[in-house]
Amino acid sequence: MSGTAKKHSTDIRVRYAETDRMGVVYYGNYFVWFEVARTEFFRASGISYRELEEKRHLRVMVIGAACRYRSPATYDDLLNVETWISGIKNTSLVFAYQVRRDSTLIATGETTHVFTDVNGKPIKISEEIRSALTSTF
Repeated sequence: MSGTAKKHSTDIRVRYAETDRMGVVYYGNYFVWFEVARTEFFRASGISYRELEEKRHLRVMVIGAACRYRSPATYDDLLNVETWISGIKNTSLVFAYQVRRDSTLIATGETTHVFTDVNGKPIKISEEIRSALTSTF
């Protein structure tokens, strides 16, 4: 993508169940938070996952995921997950994420997704959806 990316912020409060025996957020929970933030990005863009699946018969499948942990998060921390689309092609897109506690960078990550029909066959992202996801809030 060229220019300034459209960004969305989602606050997440760390629950006790999301921490490990050492009192630090378990690494797999970051991917759950990425999903929450991505869903909110879609919603803020005027698109719901439910509508994509039930009315448009589309799927947005994860085909890749990565996370780099920078600083630990612990129980009751209020985190902010900033989300944006870092790349978009004909059938796929890449979401990027930054997780912060105040000014401290906790983690960065990305997920790659492909749009498919209900049978899992990749399909072109419609101009309507592309425009909604890339226009400003």
